[in-house]
Amino acid sequence: MKNRRDFLKTTAAASVGLAFQSFKTIEENSNKINSIINKPIVLSTWNFGIQANEEAWKILSNKGRALDAVEAGVKIPEGDPNERSVGFGGRPDRDGKVTLDSCIMDEFSNIGSVAALEHIKHPVSVARAVMEKTPHVMLVGDGALQFALSQGFQKENLLVEASEKEWKEWLKKSDYKPVVNIENHDTIGMIALDSHGNLSGACTTSGMAFKMHGRVGDSPIIGAGLFVDNEIGAATATGHGEEVIRIVGCHLVVELMRQGKTPQKACEEAVSRIVKLTKNRNKSLKDIQVGFIALNKKGEYGAYCIQNGFNYAVQDTSGNKLVDSAYFLK
Repeated sequence: MKNRRDFLKTTAAASVGLAFQSFKTIEENSNKINSIINKPIVLSTWNFGIQANEEAWKILSNKGRALDAVEAGVKIPEGDPNERSVGFGGRPDRDGKVTLDSCIMDEFSNIGSVAALEHIKHPVSVARAVMEKTPHVMLVGDGALQFALSQGFQKENLLVEASEKEWKEWLKKSDYKPVVNIENHDTIGMIALDSHGNLSGACTTSGMAFKMHGRVGDSPIIGAGLFVDNEIGAATATGHGEEVIRIVGCHLVVELMRQGKTPQKACEEAVSRIVKLTKNRNKSLKDIQVGFIALNKKGEYGAYCIQNGFNYAVQDTSGNKLVDSAYFLK
């Protein structure tokens, strides 16, 4: 017959064994869940998103933070003088001034934004500085420039020769009729899910070519051009910013995902609302373009736009590819 001491030893050993098995089961289940989640992954708008994704991937593939990745990624087209709708080289407003808009948002709902910013090549980095170094969310115009210079950003002439030539040609008729796709305006929006399961996003643009001086679209407005909810997902927009602002588009997309819609269905619903409002205002859908891309916490993604012509780039562990978005207007 076993004595009390032997009984306690046996019981303790069994308890340790059960605890180890429970821990092992939890760990295995956790690994299974992680293997289902497609991470890291990064999405960005338009064909220049391919190069932007490559830069972001350098950070994401080394288990870096999504916030750092999206900032680094969008800085690629911002700094390219051949990209005529973002940053340095962007087309000017009707007064010949290049004004830039940008915002950034991290997994903690920290946000920063600049609008109508002149002379600074990388507005996304100024937006991040607003987020991290001021008590504010948005700085605009001369105030944004003053802040940027105080933070060590360099003042530069952003109007390249090719953009200036186009502007002078435009002045001959001054006919303001934006082309619907990337031909005379557009934005790079980027959203990413890192290996830690956290989301961040950034959005940056020089806005519509030959816009009124001071015009600001959706790109620097949190909830319109970009929104991130680390519990649910992220979305960013491109196209005619006035239409995106009208429905607070990216917040809508994320809230639709909260209700259980896939990223694809959420983008489709947001576009359908713009379509309905446009028809109610007796406006032609052929004159506008809006596109959304969305990403949820599982690494699932989707995109949708009003009419043919919008594409977006996706990079994950399987590679980097350009995808033509599905669209409403057939």
